[in-house]
Amino acid sequence: MTVISARRWTTGTTRLPTGLLTVVASTLITALPLTTLGITAQSLVSTAAQAQTPGAQEAPKELRALTPYDAVYKTSTSGLSIKLRRSLTMDANGDCKLTSEGKLLVAGISEVSLFTLDGENIQPRSYVYQLSGPVSRRREVHFDNDSQVIRSLYKKEWYELPKTGDTLDRMSQQEQLRLSLLNDPTPKDDILFHVADGRKVKEYRLLYAGEERLETPMGWVNTLHFERDHDDPDRQSGVWIAPEWDYLMVRTVHIEDGKTIEANLISAEIAGTAVAGANS
Repeated sequence: MTVISARRWTTGTTRLPTGLLTVVASTLITALPLTTLGITAQSLVSTAAQAQTPGAQEAPKELRALTPYDAVYKTSTSGLSIKLRRSLTMDANGDCKLTSEGKLLVAGISEVSLFTLDGENIQPRSYVYQLSGPVSRRREVHFDNDSQVIRSLYKKEWYELPKTGDTLDRMSQQEQLRLSLLNDPTPKDDILFHVADGRKVKEYRLLYAGEERLETPMGWVNTLHFERDHDDPDRQSGVWIAPEWDYLMVRTVHIEDGKTIEANLISAEIAGTAVAGANS
């Protein structure tokens, strides 16, 4: 197992680039363009056959469900940083709400994904992205169970995207990754994802890079490291998730055009209990 300490990036004072908040805050949703994981749940579910006595019925699998959490990430680029708060809540009917919020100077960002759980699969309902301030942007994605299309708002225009059973939105796909790993903890070497994003359903591929031990403000923790398979060799993306913290995302890094965007978990509670790592 590789043991590393989360890198710290230090740069001089930098003038705020136009639209920086969009780039910085999006780290938790797309800065891992790796995290654009519109996941085919079956790709993470083990298909290994279990030996059983002829004629005997296989015992039903006991499924693990997602657990509510509240997490804070520090996202940095070009010498600037923003704290993003990300929360997963569930109501008595099993409806799930995933939110991500942050603010930088006079600009703010908010994202909300609504979905339900169907066994090991997430059934998305809607996704809304809102950037407010000097620059205003809004995206929406709506999944209609009675329709064979997905409605997507992008740059003030609506698009109809083909609907398939495994297509998710930019946020719920991350929870699908967690849910799948909770029920099959063996990471696959090559994972294919689909996500409704803008004018089309995009396809992404994650490659398992191995286990790494990271130092966090909560202590040391073992993580699974995945890398995004980019067509452009100048783009790099990686995500680290912690099995012992219900596969919560601990760190993301995205490099493009010589710029690095990094997000690190600085505090979290799962089902009301603060996460804690080891001393070394």
